[in-house]
Amino acid sequence: MDLELKGLTALVTGASKGIGEAVAHELAAEGCHLHLAARSGDQLGALAADLRAAHGVDVAIHARDLSKSADVLALAEAVGAPDVLVNNAGAIPSGNIQDIDEARWRAAWDLKVFGYVGLTRALLPKMYARGKGAIVCVIGSAGLNPNPNYLYGCMGNAALNMFVRSLAMEAFNKGVRVVAVNPGATMSDRWVYLARENARRKLGDPERYMELATDYPGKRPATVREIASAVAFLASDKSSYTSGAALTIDAGRGS
Repeated sequence: MDLELKGLTALVTGASKGIGEAVAHELAAEGCHLHLAARSGDQLGALAADLRAAHGVDVAIHARDLSKSADVLALAEAVGAPDVLVNNAGAIPSGNIQDIDEARWRAAWDLKVFGYVGLTRALLPKMYARGKGAIVCVIGSAGLNPNPNYLYGCMGNAALNMFVRSLAMEAFNKGVRVVAVNPGATMSDRWVYLARENARRKLGDPERYMELATDYPGKRPATVREIASAVAFLASDKSSYTSGAALTIDAGRGS
């Protein structure tokens, strides 16, 4: 399907690996020019070179720490008014209320929760002025499924889901759609790391980590490409009356 994204400009945060990298590939394949942001400039540079060579699109990279307000504002200034914003940067550590100390969970929220809000807030006036745009927030299904062993992630993701829903109608009336994607377990670097650690604890061998996926639908997690394809669709005008919606991608697993 041609998503009619050719020639548009998208900003993807957390683009150096995992879902963000897959989203960058998907949008570039659709002909989207890109701004890619992450902390790692080297990884972004290598990705940008691959995308330019494969798809002939313009790719600018921004090595920024989006847990810092100054970097959020500098990025918003540098990218101008993108047609699409994909908020994807950040991961909140797992653990119960006592496992994660205050400094660690606050730092994680600064990047993911307040980073999403801050960048959206900085770019919205430019999108409103143009009267058109799409914001896709990659959040996570933990915000829908209470889990005492992922307390701060559940809380942060739930807050972001409500952020999307609360902003959506106002933004739609000004031409900007705001949507969420809530992936379940996804075969990213982070998932593999956590699965290996679980396999080390439960099975005594980190290389047996895929055995822990047998209770997932299809006995596997999602691929990053499966998530990225949904992000691209929601970013496009094929979803022109979709705003405030949250698409959960977990093959029906739920909690």
